[in-house]
Order: sequence, then C-alpha cells, then structure tokens
Amino acid sequence: MVKIGMVIGGRYEIQELIGTGGMSDVYRAKDNKLNRNVAVKVLKQEFSENREFVSKFRREAEAAANLMHPNIVTVYDVGEENGISYIVMELVDGYTLKQYIEKKSRLNIQECISIAIPIASGIEAAHNNGIIHRDIKPQNVIISKDGKVKVTDFGIAKTTTSNTISSNVMGSVHYTSPEQARGGFSDEKSDIYSLGITLFEMVTGRVPFNGDTTVAIAIKHIQEEMPSPRQFVEDIPVSIEQIILKCTQKSPDRRYQKMSEVIEDLKKAYISPDDNFVKMDTHERNSVTKTNLSPMYRRERRNSEDETEEIQKREELVRVNRNKNESLELPKNIKNTEDGAGYSQVNKPQSKQQPKPQPKQKPQAQAQPRPKPKTSENPQKKQQTSKRSKPLAQERNNDRRRKADDSTAERIKTIVIGGFAVAIGILLLILLGNFLGLFSPKEEKTKFVTVPSVNNMLSTEAQKYLQSHNFTVELAYEKSDEVAPERVIRTDPSQGSNVEEGSKVTIYVSLSEEGIIVPNVVSMTEAEATARLEQDGFKVEKLTEKNDTVTKGTVISQTPEAGTSGSFNKAITIVISEGSGKEKNKMPDLTGMSEEEARKTVTDLGMTVTGVDEVYSDTVDVGKVCGQSYTPGSVIKDGSQIALKLSLGPEPRYYSCNIMVQAPDDYVGGAATIVLLTTDGTQLFYESAPIFPYNINLSQIYGVSKGVVEVTYTVIKQEEVVDANGNVTVQNAPTQNTIRYEVEFQ
Repeated sequence: MVKIGMVIGGRYEIQELIGTGGMSDVYRAKDNKLNRNVAVKVLKQEFSENREFVSKFRREAEAAANLMHPNIVTVYDVGEENGISYIVMELVDGYTLKQYIEKKSRLNIQECISIAIPIASGIEAAHNNGIIHRDIKPQNVIISKDGKVKVTDFGIAKTTTSNTISSNVMGSVHYTSPEQARGGFSDEKSDIYSLGITLFEMVTGRVPFNGDTTVAIAIKHIQEEMPSPRQFVEDIPVSIEQIILKCTQKSPDRRYQKMSEVIEDLKKAYISPDDNFVKMDTHERNSVTKTNLSPMYRRERRNSEDETEEIQKREELVRVNRNKNESLELPKNIKNTEDGAGYSQVNKPQSKQQPKPQPKQKPQAQAQPRPKPKTSENPQKKQQTSKRSKPLAQERNNDRRRKADDSTAERIKTIVIGGFAVAIGILLLILLGNFLGLFSPKEEKTKFVTVPSVNNMLSTEAQKYLQSHNFTVELAYEKSDEVAPERVIRTDPSQGSNVEEGSKVTIYVSLSEEGIIVPNVVSMTEAEATARLEQDGFKVEKLTEKNDTVTKGTVISQTPEAGTSGSFNKAITIVISEGSGKEKNKMPDLTGMSEEEARKTVTDLGMTVTGVDEVYSDTVDVGKVCGQSYTPGSVIKDGSQIALKLSLGPEPRYYSCNIMVQAPDDYVGGAATIVLLTTDGTQLFYESAPIFPYNINLSQIYGVSKGVVEVTYTVIKQEEVVDANGNVTVQNAPTQNTIRYEVEFQ
C-alpha cells in the first residue's frame, strides 16, 4: 500500500494523492535523483494481484514510454516494487478539457480548433508508433496553465501488433466508437471517432448520445444516426459540422482514414470556416478483414467481399466444368467404353494399335463435299484414318485452346511484372536524380530593376507610372518651396537605385498651402475607404452606427466632406454602418437559476429548452443551472433552442486518510478508544486500547472529504468525600473524557 512520505524505486518520494480512477491512483511525487516534481500512477491493489493484468499494464506503459511528443504526457519510468506497479509521468499543472468545457459551457470555433489540432497531433504520433489510445475523451486531455495541450492516460491503449487487440476493455461509453461498443476491432479510425465526439462536445457543450445506462448509450452509438451539432448551436460553421460528421460515421471506412487528414481539414477550417471543403465518402472502401473481429462485426465487414468471392467461385466452377466437358467430349460414332478406341484416345495414352473400323455406324453430320485429291492410298485405309482423326482433332483443338489461354495469361503476367519493374526503375531514377539534385527546380534569379525618375511629375501620373513598372507605391506629403503642389519632390529609394522588382517606392509630394483635397469614400467598404485615405496621407478615425438602409460594413458619411482641403496629417472621421438597428435578443446568464426560473427566462425571450442534462459541478449548488448551450451575451434568434445543464454538486471522489493521533495532554495511561467518523456521523474506523501516537491509514473513502476524530480516555480527578461523621477526605476518582477535532482527507 502506498503511503505519503514513502519512497518508490529508490528515488520517487510520494507527497500527496492528486487523482484516482477505476484502475489506478495518481500521486504527486518528487524525483530526488533529478530534483523535479513528477506524477506517479499506481495500479490499485485489486489489480496488482492479477499477474496477467500487471504484465499487460507494464507492456502498455513501456509502449507509451516510447512516445516523445509535445502533445503527449511524457512517461519517464515504469517499475514494480513490493507488489506495487507504477508509472512515472510528466506532472502537468493545469486542468482537463472537460473542466474547461464545463466552465465555459461551450467553446468558440477558434478555441475549438486551437485545442483540437494539438490533440490530433498527439494521437497521430501515437498511431505512427503503432499505438491506439482507445479512450479519447475530454477527461484525458490536459490544458496546462501556459496553454499547452497534452493527451494522457494510455491506460487501455493497445499496440497494433498485439494479439489481444480485440480486448473487451472499452473506453468511456459517451465517446466510444460503434466497433468498440460491439466488442470488435479497434484501429486508428476508432480514435478518430472519439475525437469527433470530443469536437462535438467542445462546440455544443454536450455529448450527442445520452441514456440511463452505459448499454443504452452504446446501442445509440451503434444504431442511431449522428445528430448534427447545428441542431444545438445554429451558428457553427459548415466546415466544423462536416469535419465532426465525417469523424463520427458509423462505418470506419467512411471516416477519415488517417489523423493527418483530420489535421489538414482543421487547419483549413481555421482559415476558411464557412467553406464546404470536406469530402464525405459515400461508399465502402475495400479493406482486409481482421481475423480477430467479433462475429457480428466480421459479418458486416465481409458482407460485400463474401458476395464477390462467391461469384468468383461460381465462375471458376463453370470454367472448370466447361473445360472438362470439352476434354471429355467424344464423337458420337465411338462408344464411350473402356474397351472402345475413343476412350483410349481421350483418356489414355495413344497406343500404336489402330482402332478397328465400324462400317455399320454412319457419321451424324455430313460436311460439304470437297474435291478429292488424287492419291494412290487404299480407300479402306483412308476411311480408318478419317475415323481415327476426328477424336484426335477434337483433342488437339482443346489442347490448342488451353495453350492459347495459358499463353494469354502468361503474356498478361509478363506485362504486369514488366510494368512493375519499369515503375520501380523510374522511381529509383527519380529518387537518385533528386538526391543528386538533377531534378530540383532551378532557383529563379532575383530580378533587379532601376528606379525611374518621376520628379516634378503630378503625383497621380507618377503613381500610375511606377505601378505600371511593377513597383508598390506609397504616398507621403511634405512642404516644398521649390516644387509645385501635387508634384513629386523625390522618391525613396532615390531615382537610379537598383532594387528588386516589385519593391516599395515612396513618392514624396509637394503640399500646397491650402492642403490636399479630401477624396470621397462614402459607400465604400471600411477596408476600401481606409486604404484610400491612408494612401493620400490622412489619418483615419472610425465610428459605427446602426442603419436600416446602408449595408453593414459600408461607409455612411465622412468628416470633413469630400472635395474640401485638408492637411495631409489631418484625421478623417468615417461612420460605418452596423446594419439593421433593430434590437436582437442577447443570451442571458442562467447560471445559478433553478430549472423553472431558467425555462421561464428562455421562454420570455422567444426561445425553447430542448434538453436538460445533469452534470457534476464544484461551483454551483445542486439543482441549479451550471451550463447552457449559448454563451451569455451572444446574439440569438427567436425560436432558438437552448440546452441546459443542472448541477449534481461536486463529483464524488475517493479520498484517503493518513493521520497520526497524538495522546491527549492530560492522558496518563489506562483505557482509551479512537473513533474516526464522517461529518454526518458514519463510523469509518474504531480502535480500543491504542498505543499513542497511533497512525490511521485508510483509503477508498467515497464522497467524503472531511472527518472527525474522537479520542475517549480515562483521567483521574480528585474529589472531596464527606463521611458519616462529617469528616472531609480527598480521593482519586476515575472519569471518562472525550476530545474531538476535524481532519481533512486527501
């Protein structure tokens, strides 16, 4: 049993319990050898007694220890000591993605993608090392206080080379893939499904499937259609919706096939969230069926392959029978008996003895008469030769046909092999050429041009002239006594300078006494107006105004007005339309309201409550709203559907008590008892006749974080006793005394 203060592996000093799970406890510890804080995961005692489980635990931990990636919690060491199996890991100071989602109700798209890409990168690194996580969920993603995202807990991960990959161990059922729910084969696409569910929860604040039991939820993953996240949050971009739906396809063959594909689409979604670029697969891919699939999953995956195989077997059987029939076909004028000549010619080696003619039988079909060549052969001999040659000719035809088929197959085989050889040769040549630099693209030489002279030209003409020569032009104004207003004083770089083609050239324009004319930017977009004014050297100040007639983002008015003169460094104020001035509903903060109050508030705003989930919350009282599907303050439409989360209170946890009970100050020996109680009076521990100081070491205390220690003992008090004669004497009298104090559990 692990105790606070003990040292494991000769170097890891246990400091405190920081977490507990179904199979292990996690402690904060100090690595005395490297002087750093670490996390030590210890396998629980009931599992430590199973040697097979311990062996599997160690194998999987060693596999995870080979994963070195910035988005995976690093495993430093694995060991076993005195029946304690442990893993030493990187200690990440932060919180889980689950806690972050509960705190914010749901994440915005930028946050979602910024967190999802590192998660996918960490999982991809595991996949590239042959490890499938099999329990991807927000609880297993840690966000450090400096913003780093790390995937942890490879506790039920499987290496793809393991022969126990079809293990019945299943990850959290809300995030499990249909094939895991069936108890079937798990591969990279199972982690992709779980990542899709995690994405769903990030953008909506809820999981897609819920139920009263884990079995009911698992069945929904297998049978029910995946809901679109837009059913719960209308403003989710189409790209994110499509990525989630592709990740969570029921059929693994219709999902992303590699985590790198998910990362690529997430990056596109970050840049262009409203573009519909996700390619959804509408057909099954041909994939090899694994031999260790569950029966149900095997039937589904092999259904189409079995049909194809059956058709091929039938075609092969027909072909074989046809060949047999052709090879055994006998002329109708020859008896099919073992003694007959026809049988010996077809099925046995031909003998030198010629078959006897059978004059009574006539040929069944008579060929067209041909001119008979002149010959001196005996007619009887010719008749025998003709009769004998018919089965021989038939057999030769069959032989020729078979040889032709074999020759065709051989030619096809030769062509295929030759094609592969040519392709491999070309590939090798390309690789060799790249290595030697033969095929590398020639670096384009930087083209230098000379800055032309535009001095004394009108600024507009000079600007066009320089732009026609591929220069980027910027205007600046300054006063000049020698150069007329609106004409170019000089350029930077100066005329005659050699610069790269496309370089920026600043032209300095002479400013008149009256200043420069303010251009008209009304009806331009905000970006166009800003660029136009800054190009002329004006500073731009912006105001916004609601307007029912001017398109949102368009300039309504400007000050000073167009056509007036102004200083080049004078500020021009533009008023930009915010669109319709009609007020829209804003989502209130429902946190802390009862369900009835929240429903009334939502209904009064023209919205409806579509569902209520119950979740654990450390900050909101039981029965109060602790989450909502729309962020407080966000603009909502009439008829929007809101999902609520009600608090179940703090999540029950397992605690441990490791305290040293000291003897009371007035205890001098004798009978004593120690009792440990919960705050509601439930007895957790009892000991009579203890020897002080006494150590209480308990674990697996469920759902209670505090307790009360009661120490009852005997003290001797002196009492005055008056006898019958009125004499007063002082006597020692034993008395029971009890002290109580509260303790914190870890």
